[in-house]
Amino acid sequence: MFLKISDLATAAGVDEKIVLNWIKQRGLPAHKQDDRYRVNRIDLLEWATTHDITLPPEIFSINDEHPDRPLVSEALLNGGIFYDLPGNTPETALHEVVYRLKLPPSLDPEFLLQTLLAREALGSTAFGNGIAIPHVRNPILGQTSDSSISLCFLKNPIDFNAIDGKPVTTLFTLVTPNVKVHLNLLAKLAFLLHDDGFLKLLHIPGAKSDIMLTIRRLEETNVRR
Repeated sequence: MFLKISDLATAAGVDEKIVLNWIKQRGLPAHKQDDRYRVNRIDLLEWATTHDITLPPEIFSINDEHPDRPLVSEALLNGGIFYDLPGNTPETALHEVVYRLKLPPSLDPEFLLQTLLAREALGSTAFGNGIAIPHVRNPILGQTSDSSISLCFLKNPIDFNAIDGKPVTTLFTLVTPNVKVHLNLLAKLAFLLHDDGFLKLLHIPGAKSDIMLTIRRLEETNVRR
């Protein structure tokens, strides 16, 4: 789950000094082991997402196992796309999101809601540009066998304490079965959200068919399983 500075620099295509700057000046969480920094993949992904830094999804792959790795388009079909979601605060909006998710009987929606709110309390999940990606920091293991992403367009812009100061109008919410799928799927979504055409479609907002078509096109050209 941890990356060495040299491996991170190589995968990101930057000098090791830049990675050290990310740690010392820009707040990238890192741990020292034998006087060498190590970066947890989950910490890296969340930090890169909130700091608008594009990293290839392959950085977040776990090479020792090969779990089923769904595409964003597949997970979005499971989770659904919703328009004019009511709410005036992160709490009320996430309540509306949770009760629209297709959850297994074993996963209590109130428990999931409180877990999402606890994650927001640790730090905003706002991606910037009016988009937030509410998710549990680690998936709720054993509660679901499928991965889903719900895309919700808010009726009213909401302050999610985004790093760019912009209110949020679009929410992507992830529910995944295990750490590896969670990490892989979140990385793919963050990567797709750096595409200008896709962002423009989210800000309109676009029709469901246009959104799915755009995601599949981007996955075919840019994202591997």
